[in-house]
Amino acid sequence: MSPKDAELLNGLALAYMGDAVYERFIRERLLTKGQTKPNQLHRLATKYVSAKAQAWLMDEMMTEEVLTETELNYFKRGRNAKSYTKAKNTDGPTYNKSSGFEAVIGYLYLTEQSERVAAVMQYCAEKIEQRQQNEE
Repeated sequence: MSPKDAELLNGLALAYMGDAVYERFIRERLLTKGQTKPNQLHRLATKYVSAKAQAWLMDEMMTEEVLTETELNYFKRGRNAKSYTKAKNTDGPTYNKSSGFEAVIGYLYLTEQSERVAAVMQYCAEKIEQRQQNEE
């Protein structure tokens, strides 16, 4: 798919891709940090990839002005997309914000902005890890 074609995708299609890209990044990160037990991997990964975590990350990125104007537009495209699936374990607004987060990751990945997608995901992982340390 060309970057131009990727820009034309709807928000849910971008979120679909972004979900996979972010999940893979987190799984690799956990393995690299020495986590190997399947139950523990799943429990730890959820702290990064849940709708609540992703919505919180979007709030952090907007507060700290991490995203570009274009990225914010793709967030809004994903957030405002009409989904016909129900949110699991969260409310509608949180689920929508998390879809916006995934749309940003999907947009960056599909438009081949590898350095930028890596930087955003690195920022997100570090924010979640800081939050975990503060809660301990």
